[in-house]
Amino acid sequence: MWLIAATCFNALSLFLIGLSAAKLLSEAGVSVVVLEARDRVGGRTFTIRNDKVNYVDVGGSYVGPTQNRILRLAKELGVETYKVYVEGHMFHHKGGKSRNFTGICPSTWNPLIYLDYNNFWRTMDKMGKEIPVDAPWDAPHAEEWDKMSMKELINKICWTKAVRDFATVFVNVNVTSEPHEVSALWFLWYVRQCGGTSRIFSITNGGQERKFKGGSGQISEKIMERLKGRVKLERPVISIDQTGDNVLVETLNHEIYEGKYVISAIPPILTTKIHYKPELPPKRNQLIQRLPMGSVIKCMMYYREAFWRRKGYCGSFIIEDEESPIGITIDDTKPDGTFPVFLACFSPSSKEICSLFPVSLPPVHYEEKNWTMEQYSGGCYTAYFPPGIMHSYGRIIRQPVDRIYFAGTETATQWSGYMEGAVQAGERAAREILHSMGKISKSEIWMPEPESKDVPSRPFTTTFWERNLPSAPGLLCLLSCTLCVTSVAAAGLFACKKGLFARN
Repeated sequence: MWLIAATCFNALSLFLIGLSAAKLLSEAGVSVVVLEARDRVGGRTFTIRNDKVNYVDVGGSYVGPTQNRILRLAKELGVETYKVYVEGHMFHHKGGKSRNFTGICPSTWNPLIYLDYNNFWRTMDKMGKEIPVDAPWDAPHAEEWDKMSMKELINKICWTKAVRDFATVFVNVNVTSEPHEVSALWFLWYVRQCGGTSRIFSITNGGQERKFKGGSGQISEKIMERLKGRVKLERPVISIDQTGDNVLVETLNHEIYEGKYVISAIPPILTTKIHYKPELPPKRNQLIQRLPMGSVIKCMMYYREAFWRRKGYCGSFIIEDEESPIGITIDDTKPDGTFPVFLACFSPSSKEICSLFPVSLPPVHYEEKNWTMEQYSGGCYTAYFPPGIMHSYGRIIRQPVDRIYFAGTETATQWSGYMEGAVQAGERAAREILHSMGKISKSEIWMPEPESKDVPSRPFTTTFWERNLPSAPGLLCLLSCTLCVTSVAAAGLFACKKGLFARN
């Protein structure tokens, strides 16, 4: 039997969540043990190291402005960031044709498509502003929007096929799920809590602006070093017993850990694998059965040279061909220019991924990670809410069950699904325990985070025309009304000239 003084952690899929919570509690003088199911720490962050790649992140890796907690943690641990390469053109490939790509949408000569793009981004952000980041189920239109899938909302907002198709890619890329699978309320909230459409989808000044030198996995590894033996690998948790004075946690190899509190730092769906005494409350039990994980394979194709840079491209491509499983690529070359590589994410159902990359310059190495095969993640990037779930069960997601506290990245209120959300969730759960122990006040549970001085954010501004241009159907309606008024006026003038109207 393993005894600890105050706190025991259950962390089947550790990610940064359990480690950031353990670090905070340990620094507050609380004795902790971290149980990790895998033979490594990091969970949905995973840095592979070999002579072919030097190092490469095959899991969570990007960081940017407003992600202040993970930036603070990385700086404390001595992990530096570097900017993703963006010099040169981005391009959008569709229907066998490639066009330059600026901002967050493809260029177009068609004024109706331009208006439709503008209206889509504007409407998404406007709807998102109605949603409280800490309680999306309380939004004024929560029930109505939650009953809709994102596919239904896209069809409602977008008038042209071009924009409907691109909106589908926008959903695919951000939450590794299809628009018909996810709730409109949940996706609107997801984009909102990341700072809006521009912040979540941009490289410069956005969620993909930077990466960590040496890989993101070293953050978890460095925290584990600081915890000095209190992290136990290959310890999948199979049961949690709260019927006694202390909580008893049993692992698959029949070790028993005892403590006052437990933090669950795993995706909600994986908590169904654990036996609970007493059983979980009905709504918690229903919630965790209804939150599937996204599906993605992350791949890297290495070349002898970054030929795209020589041709004036930055390596960021949006691909909309129906035959292509890839929606987006990005240059993942090291900051010193070594190990030239394209990074792409695609659906596990896709085949022959290598055939999508240039054959005139054969790759020299290939790496991939299929996250749907990870039994202690269940998928990536994050769990999603299907239609009808968030309004009915969402408010349960952060509620503790007696002495079990929940801290998956899905419980975060800023950058949920990202490393930033993981750190916020872990530290919030740790402070909830400190409050239960009488060490801090309730007001200290949700601590605001100062902006990073090293990675400051800039606001995304919109022009007068972007704010006030009509939608595509709005313009057609206006033109129709104008044409109608003009026709009536012309007919009236003609009638007057012909003496068809009586005059006084």
